[in-house]
Amino acid sequence: MNVVTGGAGFIGSHLVESLVDAGEEVRVFDNFSTGRMENLVPGAVVIDADIRDRKALESALEGADYVFHHAAQVSAPGSVEDPLTNDEINVRGTLNVLLAANEVGVKRVVLASSCAVYGDTDRLPISEDTPTLPLSPYAASKLAGEVYAGMFHRLYGLETVCLRYFNVFGPRQDPKSQYAAAIPIFITALLEGRRPTIYGDGEQTRDFVYVGDVVRANLLARDSPSAVGGVFNVSGGKRISVNELIGMLGHIAGKDPNPVHASERPGDVRHSGGDGALARRVLGFAPQVPFEEGLRRTFEWFAAQMLGS
Repeated sequence: MNVVTGGAGFIGSHLVESLVDAGEEVRVFDNFSTGRMENLVPGAVVIDADIRDRKALESALEGADYVFHHAAQVSAPGSVEDPLTNDEINVRGTLNVLLAANEVGVKRVVLASSCAVYGDTDRLPISEDTPTLPLSPYAASKLAGEVYAGMFHRLYGLETVCLRYFNVFGPRQDPKSQYAAAIPIFITALLEGRRPTIYGDGEQTRDFVYVGDVVRANLLARDSPSAVGGVFNVSGGKRISVNELIGMLGHIAGKDPNPVHASERPGDVRHSGGDGALARRVLGFAPQVPFEEGLRRTFEWFAAQMLGS
């Protein structure tokens, strides 16, 4: 049996859907602060609770074999503005998940981490042995979660696997948050006839990975005997500038995006690109959805949502 914390959110709900489609038993643990009930497919048991509540976690995890931990505060700029809440959710909340999992005898915990732990580096592509240098409380909290996970494996024998996501995108990503990711914000602006805003000169690069590939990485991390105690990049393997991204979306939308440029945001990384060799070797993971194809699927999903609203 599987438990997905943050299972009503963007990535978590895709994972839940995949597990349900495979006929597996799933519990969703989510406080619905950002997750949405409409993201969930029928078949999952839903528990409305917060990862800061350890007793609720212990109850939810009772009888579970696997936990996919996706509940988090996910905004770097938001963490700069409110580092204490970021710490309560991402550090104390993750510690609660690990404590509860260990207490009730969960077999393995797969934790969602982030490439933000690397900070800015000249070593591109970034491999897992690249030194970490968090530039925001969010990044620091994700690294703390990894350290706790490794310690729980070594000290208590709890099987843990950490996945460092690069820039995940796809259907269901929220464009309305003040700190939403670039792709849903850009797509929504184009669909609404507005000029998208680029922070900085647009030459910053990101490594985008489609959400369906991230789901595959989670399932491989759950099932791989040799993954235990490991930390793995989950990336698309290709660096793309924000200016290139805007151009591709303009081509898909059939219009000139004519973006507006604003000042860079504190805590943002300049360049990011992942080396996926370790994930290929240990997990058997390689991205299957090309960036352009994933971008088209995402644009079409948002367009359909807008027509249906």
